[in-house]
Amino acid sequence: AILWIYGRMVGDGDWRDYAIDHLKDRAVFSVFKRSGEMPLFRIEKNPKLAAKQGAYSVINTNGTILKRGHELNQVLKVFDKALKLVDK
Repeated sequence: AILWIYGRMVGDGDWRDYAIDHLKDRAVFSVFKRSGEMPLFRIEKNPKLAAKQGAYSVINTNGTILKRGHELNQVLKVFDKALKLVDK
């Protein structure tokens, strides 16, 4: 499911690179606009949070949790929203 979203975003020209990290307490899939920058988003699985808020979360560059839940497909729906520029 993550690679399907990644492929769609690469096709749109939004994302260009990714990294997969397996840490002691969680797994992280990070996406980048350019490989030398901070990740645009991190998709994390933290099993310690599975019984509470859900093991999966999507976190932006600023560290803000955009969505958290028990099922990966539900959490990845945060990328289905079309972002629009708001004119004042």
